[in-house]
Amino acid sequence: MLNALYSIGMTDPMITSAVITIVLCVIAIAAGRRLEMIPTGLQNVVELAVGKLHSFFTDIMGEYACRKYFPIVGTLFIYILVCNYSGLLPLAGELKGFKPPTSDVNFPLALALVVFVALQVIGIRESHGLRYYKHFFKPVAFIFPLMIIEELVRPVSLTFRLYGNISGEEAVVAAFNDIFPVGLAVIMQFLSVLMGLIQALVFSLLAAIYIAEAAEHEEEHLPVHEG
Repeated sequence: MLNALYSIGMTDPMITSAVITIVLCVIAIAAGRRLEMIPTGLQNVVELAVGKLHSFFTDIMGEYACRKYFPIVGTLFIYILVCNYSGLLPLAGELKGFKPPTSDVNFPLALALVVFVALQVIGIRESHGLRYYKHFFKPVAFIFPLMIIEELVRPVSLTFRLYGNISGEEAVVAAFNDIFPVGLAVIMQFLSVLMGLIQALVFSLLAAIYIAEAAEHEEEHLPVHEG
């Protein structure tokens, strides 16, 4: 089966990423299959986790943007977190067909491009058209080239921030394990868990900030209803 996947151009990180996607979908379907007013079991765990995550991003994005676009940033966080943690499993990177997606620069690049395209769609949608791009000329028109560069740098920054930090952390852990093979493994594993969480949080947090900025163009013009 792996040979068939390789024959269509899939790599080990892509295979691992596809498996993670399937696992997360199965968990989501199982948690929402029989919704109860008083959640128990898996539904309770998932609702608690998503609720805490939603509260966190509401503080970052604001109620309006988070209500509409939380599924994007929430999915990014969970997906990247699980992909990062897949590297902590035994034989990760050694077993054929099993390699952490974040160890390949193409994975964070793909996610960064998803965020970039989402920003354009959200900005145009919230501003009801190409008026969204008027902010590239503010406060003065001659800064337009700088604003364009800033917009294009965002996906590059997201890509290399995630890939560089994860790759660097893996290199440091491997070096320390070679120097101190006994006694340090537990500490380094704890640091790997912490770094995986931080990098997933940083990527999704920056995406949330960018999306909130794109969404605020319409939010400024929302009608005010007097009570």
